[in-house]
Amino acid sequence: MTPAAAITPVWWAHDRLMLIDQTLLPAREVERACARWEDVAEAIRSLVVRGAPAIGVAAAYGVALAARASRATTVDALLADVETASKGLAATRPTAVNLFWALERVRHAGRQARGLSPDDVRARLLAEAHAIRAEDLAANQAMGAHGAALVPAHARILTHCNAGALATAGYGTALGVIRAAHAQGKVARVWVDETRPVMQGSRLTAWELVREGIPHRLIADAVAGSLMARGEVDLVVTGADRIAANGDTANKIGTYPLAVLAQHHGVPFYVAAPSSTIDPALPSGEHIPIEERDAAEVRQVGAQQTAPAESPVFNPAFDVTPARMIAAIITERGVFRPPYAFA
Repeated sequence: MTPAAAITPVWWAHDRLMLIDQTLLPAREVERACARWEDVAEAIRSLVVRGAPAIGVAAAYGVALAARASRATTVDALLADVETASKGLAATRPTAVNLFWALERVRHAGRQARGLSPDDVRARLLAEAHAIRAEDLAANQAMGAHGAALVPAHARILTHCNAGALATAGYGTALGVIRAAHAQGKVARVWVDETRPVMQGSRLTAWELVREGIPHRLIADAVAGSLMARGEVDLVVTGADRIAANGDTANKIGTYPLAVLAQHHGVPFYVAAPSSTIDPALPSGEHIPIEERDAAEVRQVGAQQTAPAESPVFNPAFDVTPARMIAAIITERGVFRPPYAFA
């Protein structure tokens, strides 16, 4: 088995973007190659690649693929093709701000290279995508170090969804904090909730923890409150898909109820995310767009139908946790506490 520290969900090889197909885990580990920006867009839309930082990295490479595929012979025509691809990639998922941040960063690199040849612009775009990926890896490791300092000895940590290596360029945000704390001998147990309806906790986070040998127990989402009532949770650590300027945080659906439970039981609730997840343009969480996904995700578990096909479904992919419920936000720049000021 490959060590968990080497889990690489998003990488460039042989002029292709390579992805681990996360829809097939944990049963099968399959690599998927994307040769066109449209392939990348579909991979983001269908959750082959997921997690805010990983989506941003993948989208950056999607722009580079669009530039490489373009037959444009002038820089202006090339940048027009890049703009078309960027708009298509931006339309895939609305909540994770890293997607839009990465797209704008790569587009800016292209605009800055206007005085070069089309081939040089193509090279600049790919180099920028490589830089975004490398910076994400470094940020995750820095986040892990900052966050581990908040973890007490013999900690029992509850985490939600998957904010691990699979959700990033590698190592992870919330799970990066847990990895770093485990390396320091601080982790007694990780409580992993299933994270319905797409089961990213049971399918992905548990898979990562098994590979790394970190002690954990899988629970149904509904168990979290009783665990806190019994005093068996010392802290909660989650990732984030978008953080508003005031610290309100959007994350996978089910995060807000955990924050409410944590506040009621006096359990500190932490968010770990790179600074690229902070959206200073949004004053508060009420302005964060919340994606709604296919009803089949709720009516089925895998291929098994668990509800009548005629039943209407409400399936928001994210919810918003108010800043007042978050004990601290951990970024690569350090630990921020309320009232949040990220400048």
